[in-house]
Amino acid sequence: MQTSIENEPNAKATRREWLGLMVLVLPALLLSVDLTVLYLALPHLAEDLQPSSSQQLWILDVYGFMLAGLLVTMGTLGDRIGRRKLLLIGGAFFGIASVIAAYSTSPEMLIASRALLGFAGATLAPSTLALITNMFRNPKERATAIAVWTSCFVGGGVIGPVLGGFMLSTFWWGSVLLLAVPVMVLLLVAGPVLLPEYRNPDAGRLDPLSVGLSLLTLFPFIYGVKELAREGWEPVSIGALAVGIFFGVLFVRRQNHLEDPLLDLSLFKIRVYRGAMMLGLLVGTITGGSLLLVNLQLQMVEGLSPLKTGLWLVPGAIGTLLAIGLSTGLARTIRPAFLMAGGLLVSAAGYVLLSQVPSDDSLVMVVIGSILINAGLGPAVALGYAMIVGAAPPEKTGSASALSETSGEFGLAAGIAILGSIGTFVYRDELSVPAELSGEAATAARESIANAMAVAQELPDPVAGDLIGSARDAFTSGLNVVGALAAVLFIALAALAWQWFKHMPPTAEAESGGTDSGSEGAPSDDAAETAAQPQPVASTTAEPGPVRS
Repeated sequence: MQTSIENEPNAKATRREWLGLMVLVLPALLLSVDLTVLYLALPHLAEDLQPSSSQQLWILDVYGFMLAGLLVTMGTLGDRIGRRKLLLIGGAFFGIASVIAAYSTSPEMLIASRALLGFAGATLAPSTLALITNMFRNPKERATAIAVWTSCFVGGGVIGPVLGGFMLSTFWWGSVLLLAVPVMVLLLVAGPVLLPEYRNPDAGRLDPLSVGLSLLTLFPFIYGVKELAREGWEPVSIGALAVGIFFGVLFVRRQNHLEDPLLDLSLFKIRVYRGAMMLGLLVGTITGGSLLLVNLQLQMVEGLSPLKTGLWLVPGAIGTLLAIGLSTGLARTIRPAFLMAGGLLVSAAGYVLLSQVPSDDSLVMVVIGSILINAGLGPAVALGYAMIVGAAPPEKTGSASALSETSGEFGLAAGIAILGSIGTFVYRDELSVPAELSGEAATAARESIANAMAVAQELPDPVAGDLIGSARDAFTSGLNVVGALAAVLFIALAALAWQWFKHMPPTAEAESGGTDSGSEGAPSDDAAETAAQPQPVASTTAEPGPVRS
């Protein structure tokens, strides 16, 4: 039986809601862990399945692309059929797809199963956040619940490498994908007991054509970027880019004419929202690709085991968590623009270090660079999401949240594709293949450093040593180029962050009704932007008309 919920913003959550929160953070933690552990597993699965460099990138990023492409769609679907129902269906599907991926016998099978994981994962993130928003009516309790939920994404960066490294040191590469199975079983058992059902009877109509156009925009465009980095300006890469752009134009035009658009483009008219979204997308793109290269540098160049690699990555993830907590407190007295710009410059310094790491004894510089990069991201992570939700009108908060998640996931996946492709291009250009190698072996070695190491195992010592040394030098050169490019981009992003958000006052001043929230000449209908401080995420109103069982 379903009954209406009264809008009681100060109602205290019961023990059931807090226990339900523990269930809801599991999928959030899992989505983060599932991405980071595969970074560690790449050398192992590359040795087992022998994927090409392009297939390796698809194995990593098809999950993120499916997730990003379907988040908004699944958010709308959850409003229609029930968010708990969608969450449980997605959880069951995610567990089954994880088993298929773990026992994949070919690169194509693993890519397909990872795509299925992305499809299932898209049902989890919007459902969990929407349920948290409805379950916690009290603003302070809701702030705490959302902070816990958000921290789990970052926390996965701490748990993933350590747990994944241990499992890879003990079991085969597919074992890391089986981590999802017990988590999903717990969700399916506890979810019906602890989670209430919510749906919005006034939810917008789902437009299948918009869903199709969004995917036809996303996949050809990214495939074109991959092929451009791999083969240059060939007809295939140019054609794929053109197809993606063509369908992207059709998608945007359709959204502008729909009464219930899949992507609410009117939100981008809000300056703060637009700036925070763009910043999140670009930061995610750069960090997603660089994290992959750092993992491979530690394993393939430094020769660390997966477990040791995971342990060396923990300080960087802890740096992000500490920076998030520090930034939230400092934002009460310091303008968010200053904190975000300063943090991005710290990250830029970390990338400068990556641009200078040698191929021998690079561990210390890589770890210090990783710590600086991750710590510098803290203000953007801590303040950016609240800006997005706070800048959106109350009736569009759900759509704004889904778009924020979509932007972040797409950025991470795009970074793997774009910066990973740049690193691969430099690797191939710098690699010197010993003359003793046959044509087939030489081709395999040029595909990736993982393939080069596998080829070297079949060669006599002098030739193997030459190939390994050249491969390590070439891969480090790719990391150096990506580090230099990322440093320049982060400096530019710091300047943009200051420009976009400099009119926003510290949160304490905004709470006290301070007037220095200056819109600086902005039209009066943009006045809501000045209230888009990090604290409004705690006071987001419930979506109209939900029903509960």
